[in-house]
Amino acid sequence: MSDEHLLLDNQLCFALYACTREVTRLYRPLLEELGLTYPQYLALLVLWEEGEATVKHLGERLFLDSGTLTPLLKRLESAGLLTRERSRADERVVIIRLTDAGRELKARASEVPHKLMCKSNLALDEYHRLKNEFNSLLQRLHALQDEDDTEKAPRPPRV
Repeated sequence: MSDEHLLLDNQLCFALYACTREVTRLYRPLLEELGLTYPQYLALLVLWEEGEATVKHLGERLFLDSGTLTPLLKRLESAGLLTRERSRADERVVIIRLTDAGRELKARASEVPHKLMCKSNLALDEYHRLKNEFNSLLQRLHALQDEDDTEKAPRPPRV
């Protein structure tokens, strides 16, 4: 039996991993000009889109757990870009809101996607095709995860 399926270059996970690292590397100098890391930029993208969000919602949108998200949000708060406030209705819920400085940063960040496109040498149609394929893959993987979670859920006892 051939071991071709075990070659590094035949692994989808490695191609995705390597591409992610390279794209993130392209973002780095663009985001350094804004004083942001890539995960901070992603959090701000959600807030620029939605205005405010709970920590839970932000984690769901970014596929990050609260242990990863909390220090990131603390740094953005220290930089004066957002506020974190407990909900009056449920103090377990933390609401994240942009400050004026956070909203103003959006204008400076507006060139980042275009600059990244130029650096990546992707044509616009290639960009959209790849993004759609990755989104489709992500949805399918999440559907599988949901199925796994359902199968692992405790079943009610038979009566």
